[in-house]
Amino acid sequence: MSKWCSKATCAIFSFLEEDLHLLGESTYNIDKEKHILRYGYKSALPPQVRSTLFFSASPLVFVTETYKKKMKQEEQEREDLYHTDDDEDEESQAHSSVPSTPLSRNDSNNDAVPWPRSYRQSMDLLTGVTPPISTNLVSSFRKRRQSSAFGSFASSSSKQSLLIDKDETQNSVVTSIKSFIDSHLKLSVPDDLSIPQENRKCTISQSLLNGINVLCGGALLTMPYALKEGGWLGLLILFSFGIITLYTGILLKRCLENSPGIHTYPDIGQAAFGTTGRILLSIFLYADLYATCVEYIIMMSDNMSGMFPNTSLYIAGISVNSNQVFAITTTLIVLPTVWLRDLSLLSYISAGGVFSSILLALCLFWVGSVGGVGFQLQGQVLDLTNLPVAIGIYGFGFGGHAVLPNIYSSMKEPSKFPLVLLMSFGFCTLFYIAISVCGYTMFGEAIQSQFTLNMPQHFTSSKIAVWTAVITPMTKYPLTLTPVLLSLEELLPSSSRKMRSKGVSMLIRTILVLSTLVVALTVPFFATVAALIGSFVAMLIAVIFPCLCYLKIMKGRLTNFHVRI
Repeated sequence: MSKWCSKATCAIFSFLEEDLHLLGESTYNIDKEKHILRYGYKSALPPQVRSTLFFSASPLVFVTETYKKKMKQEEQEREDLYHTDDDEDEESQAHSSVPSTPLSRNDSNNDAVPWPRSYRQSMDLLTGVTPPISTNLVSSFRKRRQSSAFGSFASSSSKQSLLIDKDETQNSVVTSIKSFIDSHLKLSVPDDLSIPQENRKCTISQSLLNGINVLCGGALLTMPYALKEGGWLGLLILFSFGIITLYTGILLKRCLENSPGIHTYPDIGQAAFGTTGRILLSIFLYADLYATCVEYIIMMSDNMSGMFPNTSLYIAGISVNSNQVFAITTTLIVLPTVWLRDLSLLSYISAGGVFSSILLALCLFWVGSVGGVGFQLQGQVLDLTNLPVAIGIYGFGFGGHAVLPNIYSSMKEPSKFPLVLLMSFGFCTLFYIAISVCGYTMFGEAIQSQFTLNMPQHFTSSKIAVWTAVITPMTKYPLTLTPVLLSLEELLPSSSRKMRSKGVSMLIRTILVLSTLVVALTVPFFATVAALIGSFVAMLIAVIFPCLCYLKIMKGRLTNFHVRI
């Protein structure tokens, strides 16, 4: 048994040394052979690790070890060697998150990333699609270690790193673990046992799915209503918006390429206009996300009240109609999901938004063709009176530029980003046009702000469409609101532990969710809110800001022809 433990301990010790060396967090330069001879195999690991992990008599089973009194003396002897200063660790961690290259040509000092620092992490959740994570022995051990024992190991420029060759250590670890399992446990170990890559990148197909998932949202339901408001010539505006926003997406790519060290939309704003540009652009981005959450509540309440129109409540002499009842109900349902810290599961579920949009389109076509509703060409050619409403709704359908830089930064082949944009915007533009024509020719001037409200409830396809329009926003609501929540939590004073507590965080999240409910009850008109978002915020984010940032970043390198374009 001691022979087995010695082999396994040496393998794990080598892996720990190599992993610390990769992360730049190593503070140890130990002669492990002498250390093992002096203290034994249990003391071969550093104290912080040994206090958390103990390789028990059962092979490959880690259990918690309670230190005995005689071990305290050994810890004291090596305290000087392994001691790390907490304040220095926090400072070094803060500096390690800052890009090494300046974000802005206007700011000479970028020692700290300005607000918001959580933008990229939170916005990545909205894409929903990431490469699969390989699970094996080493990755499982690595995950356990990072979440427990090694949480106290911080990087510092003044600390020494282990001089261990990366390739040799990886090979020795894999060989040792495989031979140990094969010889003693008689288990089959795959040949591809290796340390997974930390930086996983998206393929073209995954990036394409991300782009479509971001663009095809709640705007799909109100496209037939926009056609009614603007007339048939309004489809030319819809098609033009698709081309314009495709071009501005390519401009964002050029900004990312010509300003090193930037990865998100706020980074582009900082590279162009300094910290002021970053903060101003971030406010508009978060306002867009907040308004989208309001739209989700209206969408859910409208469709639920369509299925149960006679629902009402009387509280203290106050009458609450069905829309208000279901707005409150759906808000209370999604509130616990906003309290969650880990939204990875919801992120994958939300990736099904593409398939939800396709399902809605199929249900609409089924009701029109098989259900007997039929299609009739009707309506005005152009309605100038209500055309601004149609323009706002069309703009709302192409307001996904907040996430485009994140998709570009996550690609394996960034050079294929224009192709991804072309396919994403091309698909969504044609999809919007098809839904607009199908819905308007089915219901004509009676079309409501969401075409699901016009679909006959006795059809199974109608029920599927309505429940899809209810469930999809429930999965997207917490993901859409999370960037706003994290940005607000960043503004809390870091020196106060009470302000950084979980209770305060839950209180802020609850207040923000309830505020979206209040706005939804105040302006319970889906098409009106969509038109306002599209006319103001979406136009700034998708059309105006990309052009301004590109002209500023590329100033002096563009010809008059490019500037006029």
